[in-house]
Amino acid sequence: MREVIGKCPVCNEGLVITKLSCPNCHTQIEGKFTLCKFCYLTQDQKNFLEAFVKCRGNLKELEKELNISYPTIKSRLENLRSALGFREETDFADENYIDSREVLEKLSKGEISVEEAKKLLRKIKQ
Repeated sequence: MREVIGKCPVCNEGLVITKLSCPNCHTQIEGKFTLCKFCYLTQDQKNFLEAFVKCRGNLKELEKELNISYPTIKSRLENLRSALGFREETDFADENYIDSREVLEKLSKGEISVEEAKKLLRKIKQ
């Protein structure tokens, strides 16, 4: 058997199930049934969620498991939250929010100067 897909491959709209069948007694039920919100996730989102649960939400373990950086994990987690319909409720939704790990990572990649890093780290402490 194949896993049910949640979105139409042609127009990307949510799909509905119209028929259920029992493989044992062959009972069939027809109607209009909705899928759970997890069925609408992409395969990448499902894989990320599975790894997240496997690592018990420990982001350091998740970094190792998926071999991706903390900012990438944060971005994927926000993407997953959005896909599941959760709205932002904190200042963390502010796209200008940055944490100390992100500052240090940007500094090590040469994306920001030492002075910019100092300013950002001072801002975080406030």
